[in-house]
Amino acid sequence: MFKRLRSDIQCILDRDPAARTGWEVLTCYPGLHAVILHRPAHWFWNHRLKWVGRFISYLSRFFTGIEIHPGAKIGDRVFFDHAMGVVVGETAEIGDGCTIYQGVTLGGTSLYKGTKRHPTLGKNVVVSAGAKVLGGFTVGDGAKIGSNAVVIKPVPAGATAVGIPARILPSKNGSSADAMQDASRFTAYGISSDPSADEAFNPEWVNQTLKTLQATVAAQEAEIKSLRDAQTQVS
Repeated sequence: MFKRLRSDIQCILDRDPAARTGWEVLTCYPGLHAVILHRPAHWFWNHRLKWVGRFISYLSRFFTGIEIHPGAKIGDRVFFDHAMGVVVGETAEIGDGCTIYQGVTLGGTSLYKGTKRHPTLGKNVVVSAGAKVLGGFTVGDGAKIGSNAVVIKPVPAGATAVGIPARILPSKNGSSADAMQDASRFTAYGISSDPSADEAFNPEWVNQTLKTLQATVAAQEAEIKSLRDAQTQVS
């Protein structure tokens, strides 16, 4: 138990430059408190003491602002950063090393009990602030979900998903998505500081949208010109 706690504290020290000491993390980080409280809640839930599990999760939500259903599965070294308003559903699974920011929802779209309704996050996934991941699909290892994205379909390993509804950023080599060159390197909010990665944040759909806007503006200018010519002829 203490080994796992030390691992949880260390992962926060590794990923949050604002964290100064282990004591500060242990006493002042609600994301860590939510994970600690979830473990007994999950144990009670799996041992047919479901009300006790729900009550512990309720207390955790009250004190931390993070709502994790006691049936959810959470791996090691999971960091809820800031994390106010995070909601994790009953059948959600969060893999080792994931980072989840404030306002994230791992929600379900099905009303059928006993089915897989919530998403599964692979290892080292980063879900940025305000993102909604909805449905019983898998987000692959090392994937990144952009802020305020609404993800309603599977995300390949190493991919970056952005937008509403979320779409996968096309890769430089034409494959489904760019994988991170170094999957072990943590990127806050899923944003790389590597200048060489800038090209990955200029997806083709943005270029297509700009071309459409340019065509629309050109058509409007032509229409305005024709109206002016007609007005000149009448006058």
